[in-house]
Amino acid sequence: MGLLSFIKGAGTKLFGKKEEEAPAEEKEILKASALIAHVQSLKLPFKSLNILLQGEKVILKGEVENQADAEKIALAVGNVDGVSEVNNQMEVAVKEPEARYHTVVSGDWLSKIAKKYYGDANKYNVIFEANKPMLTDPDKIYPGQVLRIPNL
Repeated sequence: MGLLSFIKGAGTKLFGKKEEEAPAEEKEILKASALIAHVQSLKLPFKSLNILLQGEKVILKGEVENQADAEKIALAVGNVDGVSEVNNQMEVAVKEPEARYHTVVSGDWLSKIAKKYYGDANKYNVIFEANKPMLTDPDKIYPGQVLRIPNL
């Protein structure tokens, strides 16, 4: 799958005092556990999932049924404050073409993004659905957030 870049200071505030103030040898284990719990809280399906941290970089390993699940897990992990890069090495049972990605900038909204990628602003709901459950409202996106842009 590959490497995705994220803006380190943007995203869900997941890591707290416990993770940040832990001794170095425990910090990455606590953060990995928090990221796995985050993926589980979003009810993203996987057969197996292993998250390794190297500072602000994350390596995803494991198995998922389809491409969309692997991409959503990578985005759920990457769109966390403190994560700057995700190396998605997950195995996918059913191979499909990879989606494109868009990093939201100030002034973006889903219909504008849909117009850019699909030539039709009314296809904003395709992007919204492709990014559920991370997105709960099509009007709630933020600069620095990375979104899946599925192929039509």
